[in-house]
Amino acid sequence: MSRALLVIDMLNDFVDEKGSLRVPDTAAILPRVAQEVVDARARGESVVYVCDAHRPDDPEFSRMGWPPHAVRGTWGARVVDALAPGPSDPVVEKTTYSGFHGSDLDRVLREREVRMVRLVGCVTNICVLYTAADAAMRGYGVEVVRDAVAGLDPEDHAFALRQMERVLGARLVDREAP
Repeated sequence: MSRALLVIDMLNDFVDEKGSLRVPDTAAILPRVAQEVVDARARGESVVYVCDAHRPDDPEFSRMGWPPHAVRGTWGARVVDALAPGPSDPVVEKTTYSGFHGSDLDRVLREREVRMVRLVGCVTNICVLYTAADAAMRGYGVEVVRDAVAGLDPEDHAFALRQMERVLGARLVDREAP
């Protein structure tokens, strides 16, 4: 079964100290995510970057009370340098929580004959959870690397991991050797 690593929202605005909506725990997971990328490439698996790309007037900003973040074409919307996509790595832009909603992610995965997705990135209870839900509902197997996802709040992070495992049937996994 072909598997792909989905690197979700590891963008300057969420990871860098100067980011407009920094998720503090992303600093702790950055080395784990980087190792997952290296390991996936060593196994010959696809690495797909799933990235917020908002309009400057995105309704999400006012609806959620969040500052503008990951605005398409800005520094904040770029993948952090430590995880820079390689030349053959697709970068899929999304405008909402799920990496599948209104994006090319499903097409990219099907063209590569992917049946299992392995999720890393942020935010556990938002973009990771909703991407996992859409993946499961589309028939993909789902793995979540528990120490390579970050949340804004420890309780929400734990809740999302439980939901992905118990409700969506996702496998919570730890690092595996290349």
